[in-house]
Amino acid sequence: MANVDFIGAFVIGLLGAGHCLGMCGGVAAAMSLGIPAGRAKWPYIILYNLGRITSYTIAGTVIGGTVASLLAFSDLTHHLAILRLIAAMMMLLLAAYMARVWNGLSYIEKVGSKLWRYISPLSSKLMPLRSAVYAYPFGLVWGWLPCGLVYSALSWAAVAGSASGGGLVMLGFGLGTLPAMLTVGVLAERIKPILDNQLLRLICATALAIYGLYTAQGALKLLI
Repeated sequence: MANVDFIGAFVIGLLGAGHCLGMCGGVAAAMSLGIPAGRAKWPYIILYNLGRITSYTIAGTVIGGTVASLLAFSDLTHHLAILRLIAAMMMLLLAAYMARVWNGLSYIEKVGSKLWRYISPLSSKLMPLRSAVYAYPFGLVWGWLPCGLVYSALSWAAVAGSASGGGLVMLGFGLGTLPAMLTVGVLAERIKPILDNQLLRLICATALAIYGLYTAQGALKLLI
Protein backbone atom coordinates (compact mmCIF):
# COMPACT_ATOMS: atom_id res chain seq x y z
CA MET A 1 0.00 0.00 0.00
CA ALA A 2 2.93 2.33 0.74
CA ASN A 3 4.10 2.15 -2.88
CA VAL A 4 0.57 2.85 -4.14
CA ASP A 5 0.24 5.89 -1.86
CA PHE A 6 3.69 7.13 -2.93
CA ILE A 7 2.71 6.90 -6.59
CA GLY A 8 -0.67 8.49 -5.90
CA ALA A 9 0.95 11.40 -4.05
CA PHE A 10 3.46 11.80 -6.87
CA VAL A 11 0.59 12.02 -9.37
CA ILE A 12 -1.16 14.64 -7.20
CA GLY A 13 1.97 16.78 -7.27
CA LEU A 14 2.49 16.22 -10.99
CA LEU A 15 -1.09 17.02 -12.03
CA GLY A 16 -1.26 19.97 -9.66
CA ALA A 17 1.60 21.71 -11.48
CA GLY A 18 -0.51 24.71 -12.43
CA HIS A 19 -1.50 25.29 -8.81
CA CYS A 20 2.15 24.93 -7.75
CA LEU A 21 3.24 27.67 -10.12
CA GLY A 22 0.42 29.87 -8.91
CA MET A 23 1.12 29.42 -5.18
CA CYS A 24 4.91 29.02 -5.00
CA GLY A 25 5.97 30.23 -8.44
CA GLY A 26 5.89 33.89 -7.45
CA VAL A 27 8.05 33.23 -4.40
CA ALA A 28 10.58 31.20 -6.36
CA ALA A 29 10.60 33.78 -9.17
CA ALA A 30 11.23 36.59 -6.67
CA MET A 31 14.06 34.58 -5.16
CA SER A 32 15.44 34.00 -8.65
CA LEU A 33 15.42 37.75 -9.38
CA GLY A 34 17.22 38.39 -6.09
CA ILE A 35 20.18 36.19 -7.01
CA PRO A 36 23.36 38.29 -7.33
CA ALA A 37 24.25 39.15 -10.91
CA GLY A 38 26.60 36.75 -12.59
CA ARG A 39 25.73 33.76 -10.43
CA ALA A 40 24.12 30.60 -11.81
CA LYS A 41 20.43 30.29 -10.86
CA TRP A 42 20.19 26.50 -10.87
CA PRO A 43 21.91 25.90 -7.49
CA TYR A 44 19.49 28.35 -5.86
CA ILE A 45 16.42 26.84 -7.53
CA ILE A 46 17.45 23.27 -6.72
CA LEU A 47 18.26 24.00 -3.05
CA TYR A 48 15.04 26.01 -2.64
CA ASN A 49 13.03 23.05 -3.89
CA LEU A 50 14.98 20.59 -1.74
CA GLY A 51 14.13 22.73 1.29
CA ARG A 52 10.47 22.84 0.27
CA ILE A 53 10.30 19.06 -0.18
CA THR A 54 12.07 18.56 3.15
CA SER A 55 9.29 20.52 4.89
CA TYR A 56 6.65 18.42 3.14
CA THR A 57 8.40 15.23 4.23
CA ILE A 58 8.72 16.43 7.83
CA ALA A 59 5.01 17.36 7.92
CA GLY A 60 4.06 13.97 6.48
CA THR A 61 6.26 12.15 8.98
CA VAL A 62 4.76 14.04 11.94
CA ILE A 63 1.16 13.61 10.80
CA GLY A 64 1.59 9.96 9.77
CA GLY A 65 3.29 9.11 13.05
CA THR A 66 0.81 11.04 15.18
CA VAL A 67 -2.25 9.43 13.62
CA ALA A 68 -0.68 5.97 13.80
CA SER A 69 0.10 6.48 17.50
CA LEU A 70 -3.41 7.69 18.30
CA LEU A 71 -4.92 4.67 16.59
CA ALA A 72 -2.47 2.13 18.02
CA PHE A 73 -4.89 1.02 20.76
CA SER A 74 -8.05 1.05 18.66
CA ASP A 75 -9.56 -0.77 15.70
CA LEU A 76 -6.84 0.43 13.36
CA THR A 77 -8.30 -0.98 10.16
CA HIS A 78 -11.71 0.58 10.79
CA HIS A 79 -10.42 4.03 11.68
CA LEU A 80 -7.85 4.10 8.91
CA ALA A 81 -10.62 3.26 6.48
CA ILE A 82 -12.55 6.30 7.71
CA LEU A 83 -9.47 8.51 7.33
CA ARG A 84 -8.84 7.08 3.87
CA LEU A 85 -12.41 7.98 2.95
CA ILE A 86 -11.75 11.54 4.12
CA ALA A 87 -8.56 11.56 2.02
CA ALA A 88 -10.61 10.48 -0.99
CA MET A 89 -13.02 13.36 -0.36
CA MET A 90 -10.07 15.76 -0.25
CA MET A 91 -9.00 14.35 -3.60
CA LEU A 92 -12.44 15.05 -5.05
CA LEU A 93 -12.31 18.61 -3.65
CA LEU A 94 -8.94 19.05 -5.31
CA ALA A 95 -10.34 17.75 -8.60
CA ALA A 96 -13.22 20.25 -8.37
CA TYR A 97 -10.71 23.01 -7.67
CA MET A 98 -8.51 22.07 -10.63
CA ALA A 99 -11.53 21.90 -12.94
CA ARG A 100 -12.59 25.34 -11.63
CA VAL A 101 -15.95 23.90 -10.63
CA TRP A 102 -15.69 24.83 -6.94
CA ASN A 103 -12.96 26.58 -5.00
CA GLY A 104 -13.69 24.88 -1.68
CA LEU A 105 -10.02 24.22 -0.92
CA SER A 106 -9.48 27.95 -0.44
CA TYR A 107 -11.46 27.74 2.82
CA ILE A 108 -9.08 25.07 4.10
CA GLU A 109 -6.12 27.26 3.13
CA LYS A 110 -7.50 30.02 5.35
CA VAL A 111 -7.14 27.73 8.37
CA GLY A 112 -3.45 27.22 7.63
CA SER A 113 -2.91 30.94 7.11
CA LYS A 114 -3.18 31.47 10.87
CA LEU A 115 -0.04 29.41 11.44
CA TRP A 116 1.65 30.93 8.41
CA ARG A 117 1.58 34.37 10.06
CA TYR A 118 4.11 33.16 12.61
CA ILE A 119 6.31 31.29 10.14
CA SER A 120 6.52 33.70 7.17
CA PRO A 121 8.64 36.39 8.93
CA LEU A 122 11.50 33.88 9.08
CA SER A 123 11.89 34.07 5.29
CA SER A 124 12.48 37.83 5.30
CA LYS A 125 15.52 37.32 7.52
CA LEU A 126 17.11 35.19 4.81
CA MET A 127 16.65 37.70 2.00
CA PRO A 128 18.54 38.66 -0.03
CA LEU A 129 20.18 35.29 -0.36
CA ARG A 130 23.90 35.77 0.19
CA SER A 131 24.72 32.41 -1.37
CA ALA A 132 22.99 29.35 -2.77
CA VAL A 133 23.22 27.66 0.65
CA TYR A 134 20.63 30.09 2.04
CA ALA A 135 18.11 28.94 -0.57
CA TYR A 136 17.67 25.67 1.34
CA PRO A 137 16.37 27.20 4.63
CA PHE A 138 14.39 29.66 2.52
CA GLY A 139 12.66 26.68 0.91
CA LEU A 140 12.17 25.08 4.32
CA VAL A 141 10.16 28.10 5.44
CA TRP A 142 8.08 28.42 2.28
CA GLY A 143 7.27 24.72 2.37
CA TRP A 144 4.74 25.63 5.11
CA LEU A 145 2.83 28.07 2.87
CA PRO A 146 -0.94 27.37 3.21
CA CYS A 147 -1.87 25.33 0.14
CA GLY A 148 -4.93 23.20 -0.56
CA LEU A 149 -2.87 20.95 -2.82
CA VAL A 150 -0.42 20.22 0.01
CA TYR A 151 -3.27 19.65 2.46
CA SER A 152 -4.81 17.13 0.07
CA ALA A 153 -1.53 15.23 -0.01
CA LEU A 154 -1.21 15.46 3.79
CA SER A 155 -4.58 13.75 4.14
CA TRP A 156 -2.95 10.76 2.42
CA ALA A 157 0.06 10.96 4.72
CA ALA A 158 -2.33 10.76 7.68
CA VAL A 159 -3.60 7.34 6.56
CA ALA A 160 -0.17 5.94 5.74
CA GLY A 161 -0.15 3.99 9.02
CA SER A 162 3.28 5.09 10.22
CA ALA A 163 5.65 8.04 10.48
CA SER A 164 7.89 6.65 7.72
CA GLY A 165 4.88 5.97 5.51
CA GLY A 166 3.59 9.52 5.96
CA GLY A 167 7.00 10.94 5.16
CA LEU A 168 7.25 8.76 2.06
CA VAL A 169 3.86 9.98 0.80
CA MET A 170 4.88 13.63 1.13
CA LEU A 171 8.26 12.91 -0.43
CA GLY A 172 6.42 11.46 -3.42
CA PHE A 173 4.18 14.52 -3.56
CA GLY A 174 7.16 16.87 -3.42
CA LEU A 175 8.95 15.01 -6.20
CA GLY A 176 5.80 15.25 -8.30
CA THR A 177 5.84 19.05 -8.02
CA LEU A 178 9.49 19.29 -9.10
CA PRO A 179 9.03 19.32 -12.90
CA ALA A 180 6.88 22.45 -12.68
CA MET A 181 8.84 24.21 -9.96
CA LEU A 182 12.23 23.65 -11.60
CA THR A 183 11.03 25.70 -14.55
CA VAL A 184 10.51 28.81 -12.40
CA GLY A 185 12.76 31.59 -13.59
CA VAL A 186 13.68 29.59 -16.70
CA LEU A 187 10.62 28.35 -18.61
CA ALA A 188 7.74 29.23 -16.27
CA GLU A 189 6.31 31.97 -18.47
CA ARG A 190 6.10 29.56 -21.40
CA ILE A 191 4.72 26.61 -19.43
CA LYS A 192 2.14 28.40 -17.27
CA PRO A 193 -0.26 29.15 -20.20
CA ILE A 194 -0.16 25.46 -21.11
CA LEU A 195 -0.93 24.41 -17.53
CA ASP A 196 -3.75 26.94 -17.38
CA ASN A 197 -5.39 25.45 -20.47
CA GLN A 198 -8.93 24.49 -19.45
CA LEU A 199 -8.94 21.21 -21.38
CA LEU A 200 -5.71 20.09 -19.71
CA ARG A 201 -7.08 21.10 -16.32
CA LEU A 202 -10.22 19.06 -16.95
CA ILE A 203 -8.18 16.01 -17.96
CA CYS A 204 -6.03 16.28 -14.82
CA ALA A 205 -9.09 16.89 -12.64
CA THR A 206 -10.85 13.87 -14.13
CA ALA A 207 -7.82 11.66 -13.48
CA LEU A 208 -7.68 12.82 -9.85
CA ALA A 209 -11.43 12.35 -9.42
CA ILE A 210 -11.22 8.78 -10.74
CA TYR A 211 -8.36 8.02 -8.35
CA GLY A 212 -10.34 9.59 -5.49
CA LEU A 213 -13.43 7.53 -6.28
CA TYR A 214 -11.33 4.36 -6.54
CA THR A 215 -9.87 5.06 -3.10
CA ALA A 216 -13.30 5.86 -1.65
CA GLN A 217 -14.63 2.55 -2.97
CA GLY A 218 -11.79 0.65 -1.31
CA ALA A 219 -12.38 2.46 2.00
CA LEU A 220 -16.12 1.76 1.91
CA LYS A 221 -15.47 -1.96 1.36
CA LEU A 222 -13.53 -2.02 4.63
CA LEU A 223 -16.29 -0.17 6.46
CA ILE A 224 -19.25 -2.21 5.25
